[in-house]
Amino acid sequence: MDHGNYSRVTQFVLVGLSTSWELQYFFFVLFNFLYITIVLGNLLIVLTVISEPALHTPMYIMLSNLSVLDVFLATFATPKMIHDFLHEPKTISFEGCMTQIFLLHVFAGGEMVLLVAMAYDRYVAICKPLHYTTIMNLCKCTGMVVGSWVIGVIHSLSQLAFTVNLPFCGPNIVDNYYCDLTLVIKLACTDTYVPEVLMLLDSGLMGVTSFLFLLISYTAILVTVRRHSSVGMAKARSTLTAHITVVTLFFGPCIFIYVWPFSNFPTDKLLSVFSTVFTPILNPIIYTLRNKEVKSAMHKLKTRYGSSRVLSQKSCTRVDLLN
Repeated sequence: MDHGNYSRVTQFVLVGLSTSWELQYFFFVLFNFLYITIVLGNLLIVLTVISEPALHTPMYIMLSNLSVLDVFLATFATPKMIHDFLHEPKTISFEGCMTQIFLLHVFAGGEMVLLVAMAYDRYVAICKPLHYTTIMNLCKCTGMVVGSWVIGVIHSLSQLAFTVNLPFCGPNIVDNYYCDLTLVIKLACTDTYVPEVLMLLDSGLMGVTSFLFLLISYTAILVTVRRHSSVGMAKARSTLTAHITVVTLFFGPCIFIYVWPFSNFPTDKLLSVFSTVFTPILNPIIYTLRNKEVKSAMHKLKTRYGSSRVLSQKSCTRVDLLN
């Protein structure tokens, strides 16, 4: 097919979540609140881990990186969506669309690999506790965190490589609030069977591989926990519940979306919102509610901040009196 005969699409139109102005005003307020909560909640976890030396362990370093990924995952499209609630038409440039696709797969792919690394960390801690400090040192932890970002970038580039050069010449309406790769590919003015298969194989391979690693790790952990009933295992069971909950929240929508990747269901938008907004807001809640160490560190941070503020106010008062 001669791509030169086509005028290239320079922008896409995003349908958004609703065409009702009343609902869009409501969504504007709701998602503003949710986005601010996501940023503040996840940054609080990062700040807590950084400021508390007792949390400078592989598990909490990975947890803080998960929070960073959650902030980015919520940021790649949510501010644009909030802006679009009050503006018509909801357009995005071709370059902006490709950027959204790239960022989504970087952060989602990175988070997928990081969850596997966190599962491996818990496997070593619970199944091989005597060798934990030698197996899971800070150097290996850093390598796993960096590796999750690198794999996320490679995965995203491989997805984008066969998308950016497709001929987009006519239809430009994307039935979502961001540029979903599965919807954008279908707009190309050519037979998209091969790109669809490549995309499905790429995402499927990464998703299935990660899910199998998680399944094996958590099965081994659950068997070990069931065999022991010590106080340490009770603590491990609590942490394990939080991990499995987060994994279920992350992989559940992904599995549903990629079982029928090129079929447009009414629930797809709901699952997209859940993946990019509700999962990043639930992760910090789940980990802080289920983790005594994090709650204790947050309390210390609050006390330290309160003490510093009181001392600062007293110093200012003394200066005023002297003047």
